[in-house]
Amino acid sequence: MVFSSGVFVFLFLPGLLLMYYSLKSRTIRNYILLAASLLFYAWGEPVFVFIMTASIFLNWFLSILMSKSSLPKLWLTLAISLDVLLLGVFKYAGFITENLGLARVNIALPIGISFFTFQMMSYVFDVYYGKAEAQKNPLYVALYISFFPQLIAGPIVRYNQIENEITERHENFDDFSEGARRFIYGLGKKVLLANFAAQIADNVFGYIVNPSVMMSWLGAVSYTLQIYFDFSGYSDMAIGLGLMFGFHFEENFNYPYTASSVTDFWRRWHISLSTWFRDYVYIPMGGSRVSHSRRLMNLFAVWLLTGIWHGANWTFILWGLVYFALLVIERETGFKPGHFLTMLAVILAWVVFRADTVAEAVKFIASMFGLSGNALYDGGFISYVKGTWLVMMLAVIGIFPMAGNFLRRYRWIESAWLIAVLGVSVIEIVSSSYNPFIYFNF
Repeated sequence: MVFSSGVFVFLFLPGLLLMYYSLKSRTIRNYILLAASLLFYAWGEPVFVFIMTASIFLNWFLSILMSKSSLPKLWLTLAISLDVLLLGVFKYAGFITENLGLARVNIALPIGISFFTFQMMSYVFDVYYGKAEAQKNPLYVALYISFFPQLIAGPIVRYNQIENEITERHENFDDFSEGARRFIYGLGKKVLLANFAAQIADNVFGYIVNPSVMMSWLGAVSYTLQIYFDFSGYSDMAIGLGLMFGFHFEENFNYPYTASSVTDFWRRWHISLSTWFRDYVYIPMGGSRVSHSRRLMNLFAVWLLTGIWHGANWTFILWGLVYFALLVIERETGFKPGHFLTMLAVILAWVVFRADTVAEAVKFIASMFGLSGNALYDGGFISYVKGTWLVMMLAVIGIFPMAGNFLRRYRWIESAWLIAVLGVSVIEIVSSSYNPFIYFNF
């Protein structure tokens, strides 16, 4: 089930809200949220929900043992090893066997496995480092990990961020209205902007042989817009839904396409993942408190793992290492690329991320610079521009904070805008079956 589906918008969410707020007991409300979250996941993954719940209870049990043991590192190692094994089997077994020259092992990938596995690992780490107490009630750990707003696409929520809210949160009208506002904006980003840009990107990357220079750039820019509005829109909806039920999640995006450097970009893009690797990988390895060469190795490990986290393909590994190289250049030279060069690097990196193979990425980038014997532009490009310029213009405006700041200043205008966005989004949900979502693959 996805947030931008008719089943969720018209049935699941209204029914859950009605049931949730008709109850007074905090305990029963929590169990209703847990049951609803498992139903939400089982809607699309009826088999894998059992694997997820088994993994949750195993991590809970090992964390209990760790909190009582004189050898906590032993239980930490066992828990993290099992979590990594879970990811390895379902996400990377085919990639590993294929690259070893063996028959490829094809195993279906559970939706959102990277997200909920990283949340399980963060819970275990937080207990080990004393940032949170081991939760005695396994159902509350299950609620934390499987809570449907952030279950399949983040943000990656730390247990210590919402530990108290599981039992002591206080729902109120202000949070609920702000949550509804965030949800509507996120829904509009996903349904009206991301899905529109996705159709252009899919056509250019998938169906046009040797596109012109301008068509290649249109495809690359469209994918750049698609992945931002797709993922940030989903994060907005997740944060909004959390507020509607009394939970406060950290922001996951902060206008990343306004960044003036690659370092700045990664402070603004997928913040929950960046900080996860910083706190649970980079700092435990010594962070910046070690020698220069060791610090570079720490950075290399983080960005290699960041690439691998996104998928079992050499394109993702290359994508992560490209960012490692760019960040090292900025750190070592003090070079400040500015907004234009930063966005150029980001767009080219997204081409690598989008491509099925490294060879395809190289070929596409070559076409962007006219190195494939392709024309500067063609009739197809002109037709695309005539049919898409208005939505693309709105998308470009949406990557900057000015429009949002203006609407927040004039609340009556924002209210009218929200009603319009919701209305058009609902029409699009009802009338269209095209609803891809990039990060379900991770």
